[in-house]
Amino acid sequence: MPIIKVLPHEQLCPQGKEFEVAAGAQLCKALLDNHIEIEHACEMSCACTTCHVVVKEGFSSLNESDDDEDDLLDMAWGLTPQSRLSCQVKVADKNLTIELPKYTINHARENH
Repeated sequence: MPIIKVLPHEQLCPQGKEFEVAAGAQLCKALLDNHIEIEHACEMSCACTTCHVVVKEGFSSLNESDDDEDDLLDMAWGLTPQSRLSCQVKVADKNLTIELPKYTINHARENH
């Protein structure tokens, strides 16, 4: 099973974290299941950018982004060539290292 390594994030994951997931798992759901409270304002329907992540290692193993995801990513804070919306990422059989951006374009977080 692939290992997801999350780099430290001041609010969401101060110490960083590593966990295993099954190949084919949705990345956003895997983060939430492992107590990393990444924003997902559109409930993972590819309608916002709050679940934006930067894939530092393993990017080439992921499913390709579609036009809808690419259009939304253009609005994401801290966009890089390795940016993805975690709600659209299916984990392959390779390990991933991801960075959670410091900010999102969301003005207020729900449930906080």
